[in-house]
Amino acid sequence: MPPRHAHHLLQLPCLAPGCARWFRNQSGLTQHRCSHHSNLPAPGPPPQDLISPPQLPPPHDHPQQSLSPEFHPRYFSPPPQDFSLPPLGFSQPPQPSPPTLPEPTHEDSNDADAEFTDESERYYRMHHSVLNRRPCTADGEFVPHGTPPPPIPQKAPDNWSPYRNRIEFEVAEFAFKKCHMSAKNLDFLCDLIAASLAKHHDTPPFADHKDLYNVIDAAQLGDVPWQSFSVQYTGEHPEVVPPWMNDEFEVWYRDPRAMAHNILANPTFKDEIDYAPFHEYDASDDMHQWKDFMSGDWAWQQADTILKDPETHGSALVPIILGSDKTTVSVGTGNNEYYPLYASIGNVHNNVRCAHHDALVIIGFLAIPKTDKKHSKDDVYRIFCHQLFHSSLSAILSSLKSAMSKYEVQITKNNWCYPVSLSIGARIQTDLDSGGVYRCREHTDFIIGELHEDILWHEYGIISDLVPFTNDFPRADIHELLSFDLLHQLIKGAFKDHLVDWVVKYLKVMHRTKQAEKIMSNIDRRVAAVPSFSGLRRFPQGHDFKQWTGDDSKALMKVFLPAIKGHVPGDMVRAFRALLEFCYLVWRNVITEDTLNQIQDALSRFHRYRKIFGLVVPTFSLPRQHSMTHYVDMIRLFGAPNGLCSSITESKHIKAVKEPWRWSNRHNALGQMLVTNQRLDKLAASHVDFNQHPMPDEDEQAVPAIAPQPGDHAIEPQPVMNIDNDEIVDNPMRNRDDRHDPKDIPTGSYPQNKGKLQVFNSASATFLAPSDPSGVGGMRREHICACPLWRNEYPRNDCVFINTNSDAQGMRGLEAARIICFFSFIHDWEGYPCALIQWLDKIGDCANEDTGMWMVGPSFHEDGSRNLAVIHIDTTFRAAHLIPIYGSEYIPHSLKFYHSIDSFCSFYVNKFADHHAFEIVS
Repeated sequence: MPPRHAHHLLQLPCLAPGCARWFRNQSGLTQHRCSHHSNLPAPGPPPQDLISPPQLPPPHDHPQQSLSPEFHPRYFSPPPQDFSLPPLGFSQPPQPSPPTLPEPTHEDSNDADAEFTDESERYYRMHHSVLNRRPCTADGEFVPHGTPPPPIPQKAPDNWSPYRNRIEFEVAEFAFKKCHMSAKNLDFLCDLIAASLAKHHDTPPFADHKDLYNVIDAAQLGDVPWQSFSVQYTGEHPEVVPPWMNDEFEVWYRDPRAMAHNILANPTFKDEIDYAPFHEYDASDDMHQWKDFMSGDWAWQQADTILKDPETHGSALVPIILGSDKTTVSVGTGNNEYYPLYASIGNVHNNVRCAHHDALVIIGFLAIPKTDKKHSKDDVYRIFCHQLFHSSLSAILSSLKSAMSKYEVQITKNNWCYPVSLSIGARIQTDLDSGGVYRCREHTDFIIGELHEDILWHEYGIISDLVPFTNDFPRADIHELLSFDLLHQLIKGAFKDHLVDWVVKYLKVMHRTKQAEKIMSNIDRRVAAVPSFSGLRRFPQGHDFKQWTGDDSKALMKVFLPAIKGHVPGDMVRAFRALLEFCYLVWRNVITEDTLNQIQDALSRFHRYRKIFGLVVPTFSLPRQHSMTHYVDMIRLFGAPNGLCSSITESKHIKAVKEPWRWSNRHNALGQMLVTNQRLDKLAASHVDFNQHPMPDEDEQAVPAIAPQPGDHAIEPQPVMNIDNDEIVDNPMRNRDDRHDPKDIPTGSYPQNKGKLQVFNSASATFLAPSDPSGVGGMRREHICACPLWRNEYPRNDCVFINTNSDAQGMRGLEAARIICFFSFIHDWEGYPCALIQWLDKIGDCANEDTGMWMVGPSFHEDGSRNLAVIHIDTTFRAAHLIPIYGSEYIPHSLKFYHSIDSFCSFYVNKFADHHAFEIVS
């Protein structure tokens, strides 16, 4: 039996001023430094002699990048039984008195205040100058400008209340939140810990699972109790009363006002929140751009409406964003549907809301009426279901009314008090076949009083008996509350449910059924043969399967276009290209005026080329495709659409609904799910509070560095290979500051390296890609592989982009290459990480007209040998995804995806691999 590794305690401290965190390894320290101290310089002197990579002109995602190998050459040598539901009543906190307004100053004028958003002064913002969140006292009196905030109350160093120490809290967080152990396993773990501590006369952190649950329940931070109310049909009853008319429908909810206060007070959002509406511009050309919710015109218009009341001046606008969607927790065990309601605030940045990060919270479970098939299509039943939804929302959101008509004081993370005004908001048009008119609440109320209900439904789509929940709130209009939905309108709607299905119908119309199935089978094989790529979902059996998810549709979008090329007409391919470009443009993290023009151009091309589907589609008046015509207007109103997509709430279902249901005993699971969510919120709030107030435990006052223990094994690099550089160097990437032409230097005068080369199987590239799923600050990391045996099955040699011309745009300044291997060597005590590549030549001087993708092929010398080169890895930009150009030929069944690069001689450079690739390759 090999010797066991010794347990290493925390031994690496964070050297940032005022930070008391320690870490087990260098990786954890690096991640902490990047996420919490990104403005501080990295420790250690920067290398002076390494070749600096050429930089591309940054497109909109600002792809600042760095690529580093997986080495550093300088360092070779369920709830308790006594659970009782909270009472129905929820006490409202007292309202503060109106603030005392000082004498008018320049800050109270209607002119917006401008400020630069970064040190480079590339962008500047014009903030709303009246609703600008001026600090005040707890009594609502504004304080003079420049007054420092009150000191934050400091906790005692040993105050981990309700936990006794840090170990106890971390055990509770690990057992309940990260692992969610069952009660039986928790008891077993406590017994094991108790047995191991018995010889030290010590006790485990918790006696059993009940003790752990009770301690979590005792926490006050993040505690927003659940409440409930019942709804029943109160209209006229027919002679034969359907069962649903006598049923009571229970709705559970939490106070959305308290949840909004918790989000505002969360210190982790310190640099990820906007309190005042603003317009952002590029300083170079004054081009307007939209990003987060508060950058849209809707927030500015709401502020202009609110400021008509002088008592609201100096307050902060807090828009409430709602999302609801039914979800099924288990398909195979019967009726297990839930209808969660989520809430967020428009002040937090889009990337925070997309990552959840406690900025999207569950505030309710709506009732789902059920009846038999006999009554399921009755108009009365359908109207009741709609009205139940609106009445429930009106009751749940009732606590927001007071703050929508009169501001209230909110204490934030820096201990300042600020007056805040709540609001609800968005806009949409309804007529599909013509230009239509904008609807409003006043117009709807007028025509309901003038027209018959049949005309209202058939001409206007209005149910006269339905009262929207927005009618109960000031400044709320149901016609301005429906925002864009990238997932259901574009990805699952226009792409998957429309165009992909239309291709199948077209093939069946134009070919016999047997021939159409043969073509579709070949398309499936093409989809399955797409080479692997970091973060790309594969389809081993093609796209023909029944249970589709949003992630499946997103993955198919990336590879479907080259698969149908050659089997369908060119206009059909162009229609797909236009739709994909539209989707990728509106998904950008930042959208400029130029982007809006590109969106409109893509939409025009899509409408022009989709006409070819007229053979199989009777009408193009489809709501989900029609919604695309309003995206430009809604972007101006609400900012970038990726912050309001329903995919955010869809993914939240997992943590808030599906996992709590799995942790329950399935009997009356909803009550257990409510308790689980409440405990998770308390743990999250305690985690934030403990990090905000560093309190070293008595056992962690000083954690000394620990020397390596006997028997520990260092991680060895890959076997060393002796390679003669003269045999592989053909056109090395040279130092940009060196003006000598390598061709003028005799080969014999090259520096000779007689040492060993160390070969590695992968490297990691880090770059800024905020439009894609990324980490803190929009940084993303991907791994580039050059492995002779990937997962003990096949060799994997990824492709990359190489910077060759920093002055050219997009693909004109990039070259594609395939990595043969990563290696490094030491020359004159300096380490050089390098890569051996094979160049890929561009086919043509522009992208393909139908697909919009550039084409490349392997580069060879005149004698047929591969065109190889050795480059410094810093000249590598990021990974590239290639898809074979299949043409009209059928590919064999035996072709595997890892054979594709070697089996074809020409490829598309897939600009739809991810949003960052779309930015740099378009």
